[in-house]
Amino acid sequence: MADLEGVPDPMFAIWLAAFVDRHGGVSGTVHVLADEALRLRAAHNIPPKVQDVTAVIPPGKGMAGLAWERGIPVRTCNLKTDTTGDVRPGAKAVDAKAAVALPVFADDEVVAVIGIAFQDELELGAPVVDAIASDASSILRLASDVD
Repeated sequence: MADLEGVPDPMFAIWLAAFVDRHGGVSGTVHVLADEALRLRAAHNIPPKVQDVTAVIPPGKGMAGLAWERGIPVRTCNLKTDTTGDVRPGAKAVDAKAAVALPVFADDEVVAVIGIAFQDELELGAPVVDAIASDASSILRLASDVD
């Protein structure tokens, strides 16, 4: 299994900024599974208060926790007006609208969840989400870069 725990935080930050830029996003997060919780390892254009609230995420909490628990992307076309219950109040403080949380797998286990948000309201259909999810898995290369 890819060991993302040993990857230095600056490597995550550099990867995340490039990932957000490649997909036209405005903000994003990297959460890595450690000690039975998702732990925030990088944030791009996320308010400090939101970073504090999302530093440790248990399964099923918010979009990232649901993506981890369900093993599928969790998306919304508008963080501010979402009524599904998937979006937590902290996420509504992010200056963005559409968002998706993408589980990243190694050996059939979720090892990380990548979040990306977009300035405008968007319908994130399956082909778009699949393409972004495929790119999100490139984070696994960071583990091999530190071996």
